[in-house]
Amino acid sequence: MKIVDYTRSVLTMPNDYEKVRPHHIIFAICGLKIVASSTIYRKISEKILSVMSGLTESFIPLVQLGFFPDFIIRWGIRLQLRDHLNILRAESVEQEMKDKMKIIDKLKNSPIAIKTDEANDQHYEVPAKFYDLCLGPRKKYSSGLWPKPSTTFEESEVEMLNKYCELAGVKDGMNIVDLGCGWGSLTLHLAENYPNAKITGISNSNSQREYILSTAAARKYNVSNITIITCNVADDKGALDALKGNDLVMTVEMFEHMKNYETLMKKINSWLKPHGRLFVHIFTHKTFTYEFEEGWMSRNFFTGGTMPSDDLLLYFANEFAIVDHWRVNGQNYEKTSNGWLNYLDRSWKSGELKPVLADAYGAGKEREWYVNWRLFFLACAELWGLNEGQEWIVSLYLFERK
Repeated sequence: MKIVDYTRSVLTMPNDYEKVRPHHIIFAICGLKIVASSTIYRKISEKILSVMSGLTESFIPLVQLGFFPDFIIRWGIRLQLRDHLNILRAESVEQEMKDKMKIIDKLKNSPIAIKTDEANDQHYEVPAKFYDLCLGPRKKYSSGLWPKPSTTFEESEVEMLNKYCELAGVKDGMNIVDLGCGWGSLTLHLAENYPNAKITGISNSNSQREYILSTAAARKYNVSNITIITCNVADDKGALDALKGNDLVMTVEMFEHMKNYETLMKKINSWLKPHGRLFVHIFTHKTFTYEFEEGWMSRNFFTGGTMPSDDLLLYFANEFAIVDHWRVNGQNYEKTSNGWLNYLDRSWKSGELKPVLADAYGAGKEREWYVNWRLFFLACAELWGLNEGQEWIVSLYLFERK
């Protein structure tokens, strides 16, 4: 008993602060850390975070009315992101893998893509003028790269495009397919820097096709070496049958809109010559795979989309061998998204954006959709910036046809 009494006297914090000694403070801090790391504390914290996250979603109508400054909105977005990570985390590594394999099985039994019309309307049939006002000069609708703190937004677009070409081993004279070519940032970069390359872009938007070809002509590129095919790659109705014998297929942020990567990669394999290569840029989470099935983001911007994990494509690459695999810190995409937000705000304040939004969404809805796009760019910035860019990242892959 004497030992117990002595131990209790040593560990117990005195009521009189003058009797407090350094070892009392050390034991108190250790005790708080033990409590904070306990399962009960964690579950209570997760429940509180979940409730606050749900409230954040319900405040979106008030955000659209302009009631909250950006720092409050960003804080609310980070709450939702941390809550989402808590939901994705399983009680054990065994269960996390079971969850991942369940999604992989679902994707392997899905069509190549779903809800393509909705996704197309949300992003790719918006007037080109909107993206002129909101994207950088290269109209690159994906992450830039900041190799140095002094890199500007405009330079970041070129830095990333150059990085693709370096990692993919692009050479002048190659036959290259740009799958999901968007507004042509990569196609036009290839045409500018590799004038003898034959480039085939694939887009599901006719307005993008017209923009790419007219821009290439205006810049006096070799337009005869550029072909843009407009089709839905998930159901191309024979439009891609003639794609054979290519050296390289490059695709930037298109796979996120897909489901059955296995079927898609088999199709891509048929476009390549023996030992031809596939270069892929996708945004990912470092660990978790999940689908956008509900919520504001899914309804307005990413219907039918998937957030892949960094390793997800490797489960579907039966037709390919992996040559190399790189990761890019998410803060590069955070800076990109904040850059888009700055362009958006500047165009709204100048009055240039309002008629473009009226044309896209209807008269009277201009402010609503200005706020929606602001929220989208804010959400993207906070997602990729979370935990210093170590959670959601950009993943780059180089595959070779077997």
